[in-house]
Amino acid sequence: EMNQIQIRLLRPDEISCRVQSLSENKAKGTVGAVILLYKDARVDMSILDETYGAMNWQREHIEIGGKMFCTIAVWDEDKKQWISKQDVGVESNTEATKGESSDSFKRSGTNWGIGRELYTAPFIYIQLETEEWYTDQQSGKPKTKPGFTITVKEITYNDNREIKTLVLVDKSGRERFSF
Repeated sequence: EMNQIQIRLLRPDEISCRVQSLSENKAKGTVGAVILLYKDARVDMSILDETYGAMNWQREHIEIGGKMFCTIAVWDEDKKQWISKQDVGVESNTEATKGESSDSFKRSGTNWGIGRELYTAPFIYIQLETEEWYTDQQSGKPKTKPGFTITVKEITYNDNREIKTLVLVDKSGRERFSF
C-alpha cells in the first residue's frame, strides 16, 4: 500500500553544508560561520527512484506568475492514479531559471518527505581558523577562502525522524562541530 511507504532518512554523504553567513568579532580578530544543511536535486531523484521505482514517479515544471513551480507525481497502484505534490522555487544566485527549477523540485521532494529531517537541525556555528577566511577588499566583509568545506561525517535520528546526533568535519577530517 502506498500510504505505508516511508521515505528513508538521509545518509551523511547525501547532506551538503553551506555557509549561510559570517560574523566577525573585530576586537578579537575572529570570524565565525553559520552553517546550513541541505540536499541537492540528485538526492531527491535517487530517493524517488529507490522508493517508488524509476518508472513510477514524474516531475513537471510550470511557470505561474513568473515563478517556477514543480509537481512531483507518484503512481499509486491501489488507487490507479497519480498522487501529486507541488511547490514553488526560489531564485538562486546562479542561473535564475535553472536554480528556480531545481529549487522547486527539491522543495516538492521535501513535500514527499525527502530530507524533511533537515528542518530539525541544530543551530550550527563554527569558529573559523585564520587561514580559512579573508577580508574582501571591496566590501570590507569577511569571506571564506575558496576550498573551505565542511561535510557531514556522522548523523543519527530519533524515532520522530529528528536529528539526534551530528558531527561535521573540515576537509582534513578534523571535527569542527558536534551535537
